Amino acid sequence: MFVILSMEKIYLSIGSNLGDKESNIASCIAMLGSYVENTEIRTSSFYLSEPLYNTNQPTFINIIVELNTTFTPFQFLDKIYDIEKMLGRSIDREKNAQRTIDIDIILFGDAFMETSQLTIPHSHALLRKFVLVPLAELVPDKIFPGTKHKIIDLLEKCPDTSAVDKHLIDKKA
Repeated sequence: MFVILSMEKIYLSIGSNLGDKESNIASCIAMLGSYVENTEIRTSSFYLSEPLYNTNQPTFINIIVELNTTFTPFQFLDKIYDIEKMLGRSIDREKNAQRTIDIDIILFGDAFMETSQLTIPHSHALLRKFVLVPLAELVPDKIFPGTKHKIIDLLEKCPDTSAVDKHLIDKKA
C-alpha cells in the first residue's frame, strides 16, 4: 500500500539579530534542507531591518524562504521549534526580544487556520516590510491569500515605515 503525501509550497520569514546573524540564517536554511520532507528550497536576498516595537536592540537580518514540504502545519511548527532551540533561541520566547533566530510561517499552501499556537497566513505579515520586501522579491505577482492583491501591491500599501535594505554578505565560504 502506498500513501500519497500532499506537497505544499510554504513561505517562511527568518530573522536574526544576535551573534553571527548571517551564519545563524545559513545554518537555519541548512537544517530546513536536512529534512527529506522539504524540497526545492529557494531564498530571497538578505535584508537589514530595524527592530520593530522594542527598538533598543541590534538590527535584524531577514530573509524569506520558499520550500515545498509534506509536513503538516503543526509538524512543521514542531521542526521550527527544534531548529530554533538548536540555534540557541531561548525557550521562553519573549515577544519582540533579540534572538539568534526567529522562524515564522507566513504562508502554508492555501491553508487558513487560527489556533492559540499557529495562525496561517501569519497575522502580522501584511504590516511588516521586513516580510513583504523579501516576499515581493521572490513572488511579486502572487496573490496573498485572503486578499485579492498581489504581494508587490500590498508592499506599496504597507503602513510600516521602517528601513529594510538589501544586505550584502561580506564573508567568503
